[in-house]
Amino acid sequence: MDARRVAAPAAALAVVALVAGCTTTTAGRGSAAGTAAPPGLEAFYGQEPEWGPCAPFAVTPDDADAYADPALDCARVTVPLDYADPDGRTAEIAMLRKRATGDRIGSLLTNPGGPGASGMSFAPSLAGSLAGTPLAERFDLIGFDPRGVGSSEPAIDCETDAERDEERADLDVDGSPEGVAIAEADSQEFVDRCVERVGLDVLANVGTRDVVRDLDVLRSALGDEKLTFLGYSYGTFIGAEYAEAFPANVRALVLDGAVDPAQDAVESLVAQGAGFQLAFDAFAADCAAQPGCAIGPDPAAAVERFRALVLPLYDAPAAVGDGRRLGYTDAMTGVVQALYSEELWEILRIGLQELTVGQGRVLMLLADLYESRAEDGSYSNDLEAFPVISCVDEERITDPAVFLEIDTRYREVAPFRDDGRGPSSARPPCAFWPVPPTTEPALPVVEGLPPVLVISVTGDPATPYEAGVRLADQIGGTLLSVEGNQHTVALSGVPCVDDLVTRYLVDLEVPADGASCVI
Repeated sequence: MDARRVAAPAAALAVVALVAGCTTTTAGRGSAAGTAAPPGLEAFYGQEPEWGPCAPFAVTPDDADAYADPALDCARVTVPLDYADPDGRTAEIAMLRKRATGDRIGSLLTNPGGPGASGMSFAPSLAGSLAGTPLAERFDLIGFDPRGVGSSEPAIDCETDAERDEERADLDVDGSPEGVAIAEADSQEFVDRCVERVGLDVLANVGTRDVVRDLDVLRSALGDEKLTFLGYSYGTFIGAEYAEAFPANVRALVLDGAVDPAQDAVESLVAQGAGFQLAFDAFAADCAAQPGCAIGPDPAAAVERFRALVLPLYDAPAAVGDGRRLGYTDAMTGVVQALYSEELWEILRIGLQELTVGQGRVLMLLADLYESRAEDGSYSNDLEAFPVISCVDEERITDPAVFLEIDTRYREVAPFRDDGRGPSSARPPCAFWPVPPTTEPALPVVEGLPPVLVISVTGDPATPYEAGVRLADQIGGTLLSVEGNQHTVALSGVPCVDDLVTRYLVDLEVPADGASCVI
């Protein structure tokens, strides 16, 4: 799946500041009840976490700054690496806590998306925005790093920082047989690095099937009889799978920016391409109303003018500084990052204007935000974890003709991303993955689930609105429709949405049928 994540508010604000100065089958389905440990896992349930300072858990410079807050504490919980072999090797799931300030209901666990995004990195910024609210008073806010991600151990670490920089500079755009062979060799090289540096036993057990089992262990370790969970983007997939695996253990689920669990990889990518095109069109219309819009005053001609602006970056990268240059791939990454939220549209407008004078600093800042590259050149492992987790969460496709179809259809529905060099049949790393998938596309089958709140934004580019409609219908949830152009919205400062989410999480009161908000 290609859901990605919500951009951490602090990271997005950092870009604003910089610009001003110049984002299967799940075992145990329906079988676990209450706080009872599944058979054979008794040793893992009811652990008592050893909470302490968060500073030792930091894996990025931003984490180091955020985790210095003495109001935060962190711990690890032990889980089986392979739930089929609970007596074998174990893994450590890291989590961060901001304690409730008042009459505590329990824990509110969060996942910001991905797959591969760090819940621990996300939680401090969310805690800051919730300060003084009923949610901060009534819940311990818990951000956890899914297995393989962030501070959890063992970590998915397939590439060095230098290799990541090199990969970003490698265009891999030639659709000829020779070009396809080179691209597939790169895919195989990534797979080989993962096998060598991470290990087959870890790669085989990092999927959502196992994350939901870990989540139930965390629930138990936190002392909660029932789970209260807020999942964004890919986090909705975790929530839906948990609902199917442990329906009797659910107190409340907020699923915002739904991943369609039944959609196959082809249709999912094509739908997402169409979503990003809609977001680009909305940006282009907004830009056209601004003086000096680099893609012109006519939205109907915006795609053509945009491509004329970015395609030359193939052969003539733009200056950035510090020895770096902005090529086509990084430019498109920066554009996509900005299309996740209207809050970044003005920055994108400035970045495109910079390109007209041969400068690429702003788009590179946006690309670095997407790629999780820090100012010191280091990377978090979220975009390494993304394909590793996806490869065991998605159906295995190995036919080059299918990838040719995907690329062809994607260009048709998202012409702003068409590089003009023709579609390619090159297979990505998942086609060469050395372990089988542990999840397969299927609508969740849930019985005995309490009321669930699903939120879907009409102009969400990454997880189209219709996916939320389908998920809410399938799990018997209440749908909150939100009119706007951004990826996910819960607890982001939209009063209509935040009030309804708070009322649900605190009082378990779902909105009325047909409820809607406007961003």
